[in-house]
Amino acid sequence: MILSINPINPQQRLVNRVVECLKQGGVIVYPTDTIYGIGCDIFNKKGVKKIYQIKQRDPRKPFSFICSDLSDVANYAQVSNFAFKTMKRNLPGPYTFVLEATRIVPDLLTTKQKTVGIRIPDNPIAQAIVKELGHPLVTTSVNISGEEPIHDPAEIEASLGKMVDMVVDGGVLLGDASTVISLIDDQVEILRQGSGDTSWIHQR
Repeated sequence: MILSINPINPQQRLVNRVVECLKQGGVIVYPTDTIYGIGCDIFNKKGVKKIYQIKQRDPRKPFSFICSDLSDVANYAQVSNFAFKTMKRNLPGPYTFVLEATRIVPDLLTTKQKTVGIRIPDNPIAQAIVKELGHPLVTTSVNISGEEPIHDPAEIEASLGKMVDMVVDGGVLLGDASTVISLIDDQVEILRQGSGDTSWIHQR
């Protein structure tokens, strides 16, 4: 099913419907500040496995997840003073920051090195969903691995509607995927260039 939500002022009753779906173990498609993401509650093991199947993705490549705000990040990642300041300057925004995971993060979402990718997108719908859910939301682009992302929610519904429980329509998103930046050991390294300015890295 497709559910249209106001991208600037998300209606709380509709956000509640999305969160109810997630709490019941649902997998959803939702807008971010870059492209559409597919996700579920990070503690929904079945949902995470289902997303791997939908994307036909190598299970050794973990997904990132969305936190509600910076204070929430510290529950799931080791955040040094340097990492905190760096994220505070750039979030919410189109970046995924890679940090060392805490023990609370499910193994399915960590690398062999026990690192995680964390996002706080500048998108009112995504932020409202995560805040209401009370847990981070798995995030990965809406596409089959190796193929181009789908930008139009109507096309997403036609392509993936039978495989997911809900498509949240926040308008057509024509952005690129997020820029992935490692902050491990307080060293800044661009792992994937995508949306978002990275000139600040070279100006440090």
